[in-house]
Amino acid sequence: MANILIIDDEPSIRTTLSNILKDEGHETVACESGEEGLARFARDDFDLILLDLWLPGMDGMSVLERLRAAGAPPVIVISGHANVDTAVRATRLGAYDFLEKPLSLERVLLTVGHGLADQRLREEVRDLRRHTALEEVLIGDSEPMNRLDQQIRSAAPSATRVLITGENGSGKEIVARTLHRLSPRADHPFIDVNCAAIPEELIESELFGHRKGAFTGAIEDRKGKFELADGGTLFLDEIGDMSLKTQAKVLRVLQEQTFQRVGAQQTVRVDVRVIAATNKDLQQEIANGSFRSDLYYRLNVIPIEVPPLRARGNDVVLLAEHFLRRFAAETGAPKKKLSAGAASKLRAYDWPGNVRELRNVVERMAILVHHETIEPEDVQLGAPRETSAAIPPGLTLKEARDEFERQYILARLKEFAGNVSRTADALGVERSNLYRKLHAYGITVERP
Repeated sequence: MANILIIDDEPSIRTTLSNILKDEGHETVACESGEEGLARFARDDFDLILLDLWLPGMDGMSVLERLRAAGAPPVIVISGHANVDTAVRATRLGAYDFLEKPLSLERVLLTVGHGLADQRLREEVRDLRRHTALEEVLIGDSEPMNRLDQQIRSAAPSATRVLITGENGSGKEIVARTLHRLSPRADHPFIDVNCAAIPEELIESELFGHRKGAFTGAIEDRKGKFELADGGTLFLDEIGDMSLKTQAKVLRVLQEQTFQRVGAQQTVRVDVRVIAATNKDLQQEIANGSFRSDLYYRLNVIPIEVPPLRARGNDVVLLAEHFLRRFAAETGAPKKKLSAGAASKLRAYDWPGNVRELRNVVERMAILVHHETIEPEDVQLGAPRETSAAIPPGLTLKEARDEFERQYILARLKEFAGNVSRTADALGVERSNLYRKLHAYGITVERP
């Protein structure tokens, strides 16, 4: 059942529309002027509005403009003097659909049904966004997190580009989404791209779109991520894994806010805020020749570093309790609590996979522990980090770091019996990213 506002100066039209809509189980409020309709809209909540364009006093177009500016639900306009220009103008002002007099009752019911379905979908999307916003929060009251919160709130209102750095699983995407949610672009799209997960031969099409027939498999025109993010935010995750060729094209888009789809000649102009993230040291990548310095300076207007979980003190326990509550709410299972010993064990671990690893550990405990209080022996953590004693002497810093990473990956692979998917989960990286590292370090495993 919906609540529908009818604004029409003809008593017979108001009566007819009210009767047929009430027969369908809806409630209606009928007004004879635009002024009365706007006053009623300001007092009550409506799911749909039927508006006559030819009204005494304030005309229907002015009423439509005010309704849409006030965030009204779908407005179906009605006119006995319809023409193409009127319909186009009403659509541009935000009308959902257009009905001509004399009214066809079947057409009225069909259009109202479509409008109400569209409104329900919008409300579901809003609820989903609200739910997502509640889930994607940066939890913690440690000094590093308070500093991060201050940086986010300072950077969010602007359209300036942001470069987020931090270890895998530390929450870089949540920071990006929070920046978007607190920005003036919050009602526009947030589009994310994992630059490490897209094959090199497809990333240009993914970012800029393509024309039908531009390459084998391009069976139709397709918009790219830049175009889909127009008016909103584009999040380029793992930007350090982007090829030099693609970096050059992204740099040009950042400079000009224009690009061409693959295989097309037409220039597309967009208004996009770009937020990038990486777990790499981009200045070292520049020194190695694998990242463009000009792109780095374009992206790194506002730098934000996300602290690793091991530097956040008691935030580990706050996050664990949050994940326990969330799991209980999602599954309907009884909520479990941490004993002092279990909390102490979580704090003492150094969390190489950061928040993502903690979430996996907590979910495992929530499923496998059958008593209400989680004790220290219930907390099953990953293998300890390799120490520098296992690294041969005489290496450069980069070589030592690579050797450390190779040894650590081998240790986690052994822990999970060579299962790459589970190892990637524990390490807090994408499986495709882990496969690339295995190839780079000459580690051979059988694909699951």
